[in-house]
Amino acid sequence: MRFTIIITIFILFWMTLIFQIFQISIKSNTYYENLAQINVERKYFMKPVRGEILDRNGELLAVNDIGFSIKLAPHLKRKSEVLDKTLDSIVKEFPDLNKTKLLKKYNKKDSAYNHRFIPIVDFIGYNEMIGAYPKLTINKHLKIESETKRLYPAGSMATHVVGYVGRSNKKQNQYDREKNAIETKDNGDLVGVVETVGVIGKTGLERQYNKILQGELGYRMVKVSATNKEVAEIDRKEPLEDQNLVLHLDLGLQKKINELFIGQAGVAIVMHVNGDIIGAVSYPSYDPNLFVGGISSKEWKSLINDFNHPFTNKIVAGTYPPGSAIKMGMALAFSKAGTSLDKTEHCRGYITMGKNEHKFRCWSRYGHGNVGLRKAIRESCDVYFYNKSLQTGINAISDTLHEIGLGVKTGVDLPREKSGIIPNKAWKMKRYKQPWYRGETVIASIGQGYDLATPLQIARYTAFLATGLLPTPHFAKTVAGKEVATEYQSIDVNQKHLNTIRLGMYDVCNSPRGTARRTMSGLPITVAGKTGTSQVVSIPRGEKRRMKEHEMEYYTRSHAWLTTYAPFENPEYIVTVLVEHGGHGGSTSGPIAAEIYKWMANEGYFGEKFRGKVKMKKLKRPKEEIKAKKKDKIKKEKSNG
Repeated sequence: MRFTIIITIFILFWMTLIFQIFQISIKSNTYYENLAQINVERKYFMKPVRGEILDRNGELLAVNDIGFSIKLAPHLKRKSEVLDKTLDSIVKEFPDLNKTKLLKKYNKKDSAYNHRFIPIVDFIGYNEMIGAYPKLTINKHLKIESETKRLYPAGSMATHVVGYVGRSNKKQNQYDREKNAIETKDNGDLVGVVETVGVIGKTGLERQYNKILQGELGYRMVKVSATNKEVAEIDRKEPLEDQNLVLHLDLGLQKKINELFIGQAGVAIVMHVNGDIIGAVSYPSYDPNLFVGGISSKEWKSLINDFNHPFTNKIVAGTYPPGSAIKMGMALAFSKAGTSLDKTEHCRGYITMGKNEHKFRCWSRYGHGNVGLRKAIRESCDVYFYNKSLQTGINAISDTLHEIGLGVKTGVDLPREKSGIIPNKAWKMKRYKQPWYRGETVIASIGQGYDLATPLQIARYTAFLATGLLPTPHFAKTVAGKEVATEYQSIDVNQKHLNTIRLGMYDVCNSPRGTARRTMSGLPITVAGKTGTSQVVSIPRGEKRRMKEHEMEYYTRSHAWLTTYAPFENPEYIVTVLVEHGGHGGSTSGPIAAEIYKWMANEGYFGEKFRGKVKMKKLKRPKEEIKAKKKDKIKKEKSNG
């Protein structure tokens, strides 16, 4: 028995030993082979140069500023004379750098396992480095490498469209590591680790097309000695870079619109009827260059505390009651639901509803008399739409408005687009757990109540009214050399009623009783459009005399809409303007839209016959701006004096 136990133990021992030898010499051979390979081979990844963003005329909107980064050799002893003198030599050449911060950055990344130079200064401009370069390169512990930094030459002129880049956060870095680590596997075994680029598109087109603009990493596979010196290059793959983005945007038009908005807040969009966006401004804006190098806390607080919300991209993320700009869509909804548009409605200045005869007033205190569809659009009669909406019902209205692009995302190539709200009974029940009331249908018919739309939705819907086709808006003309195709949706509507609506929009800008005639009738091309006044605060029921907009506090005044297309006979361009708290669309948004059309005519957008021949209005600068410039001038004179 004892002999059997000894034999069993002996056999188990040798079996275990043989198994371990098999594991080490045969099974783990590939693993240890790769480890040995890593000891003699190094894979250095090469960052691609981020693609540039250009306007339709080749003007640069986002470019790479050329400069240098500074790296320090690893394994320098802490508090050593070598490390101390090396950091001193850097700070001596660049006094703005902080030695303590540089040391902290170095110590954070230095380890016994790291054999690569450690980046301690991310970017020094080309002109700054020129004088210091010969002195620093003498030091064998320093490595100066070429580097780029994003620069936005147009400044604040196109910020909300172009966007900006910034440092990627930990989550984004981890994603990049995992994604790129997969690309560096060989037969399932990791042979290299990627250092992340660390810069990513944060907003606008920089974010939307980040993957394309960023390109793909290249690499150099080299053989190294025991002291980590390169012996030979085994393999090389160049990075995929310079994948540019060319836009339909016209920088000249962007500058013009920004000038027109000085002293006001709002949005202006200029779009071809096929969806090409040639101008889009959300005002006020900010300089994206502030974020590339790091924004100061003072500048940050100034931006976030601004009541006019410069950070919000109002083009796609600003949602506003559409006001009377929705009335053409309402008319199509009535038509599609079978409500007769041939029958006129009588307007006496209000309608009453319910047992208590609640009054829903028209904007005209004295009413419009008998009103047909064309007159209802021209003079923006509210009562006409009140009555027709009650005959149609909110669900049928909502369905058509969604179909023609309101309350749904446009599909534009910008991130964080909002869909707005075009309500129906199910929406209210889901949102508020309450039934729908007929009075809510009445106020929805004139673009108030729960109705919310983005300026780009209104521009797109106007393109549909002008052509009968609903385009997908887009900024990009070519992406990495490939043309961006236009997309349309064809929607079935009554052509007779659509033509009547167009005539009403023509009247708005050209008829003596049109709500935008004063500003839009004297242009070189014939414009059709619709004004809108969207209330920010409700009017008290007992108020007999409606308070005028200029009598109200600024932030309680209505938003002013004007959405237009031109030429009327053969539509090519949409111009949609919203002035926040501007009061009336015709008098506030009208002058901006008119100057945009004049500028476009001068630049040949409507043919060579108008180029350079249209008289532009001389812009007056706000008193505050003039005073500020005078103060700056006095300060400069004192400092020089």
